[in-house]
Amino acid sequence: RHITLDEIGRRIALGEFKELNIILKGDVDGSVEALTDSFQKLSTDEIQVNIIHKGVGAITESDVLLASASDAIVIGFNVRPMGNARDIADKEEIDIRMYSIIYDAINDLKDAMEGMLSPVMKEEISGTAEIRETFKISKIGTIAGCMVTTGKIFRNSSIRLIRDGVVIFTGELSSLKRFKDDVKEVAKGYDCGLQVKNYNEIKEGDIVEAFREVAVKKKL
Repeated sequence: RHITLDEIGRRIALGEFKELNIILKGDVDGSVEALTDSFQKLSTDEIQVNIIHKGVGAITESDVLLASASDAIVIGFNVRPMGNARDIADKEEIDIRMYSIIYDAINDLKDAMEGMLSPVMKEEISGTAEIRETFKISKIGTIAGCMVTTGKIFRNSSIRLIRDGVVIFTGELSSLKRFKDDVKEVAKGYDCGLQVKNYNEIKEGDIVEAFREVAVKKKL
């Protein structure tokens, strides 16, 4: 499959460096040069925009074949495909985008590239719980009786144990219960029982902080 503007956001190139190849055709030199300058200014450290061919006139078969060979998208400004160019583009699955307003072309490319940028991983705290009592059970370990004090604790969250404001352990839960039932989440104001995977040195007064990593789209 060849690259398309819609697919850019899902296509992760090998390695850290990414390139977007463009074949640009326009009605007059002025619009071609204006778009060339604008597109090249969208290049970042992570994505290089390459205008591999540009010209004045209709989109031709050779433009489409070049796009196929170089995994490029074709952008036309006030021009259309000519002859068999459209049929070849359909067969080769080449993305041809046609515009009549320069800003639309620039904004579409910018939006596509923002989807292509590597996301930043950001931590999101979902909730906290205070350990009110502990129970040591042979062959199982230490179970903590807790009260959820903010947000929600999720069974599949990553967790930190905080004692006197200091993080003493980071890991995950091996169980989360309401009374005797396994549950997926417990909300603020409710009691729960939980067990921390591979860690039994929990104490009354410890705080359990539940968090997860979320991907945040980078902006250009």
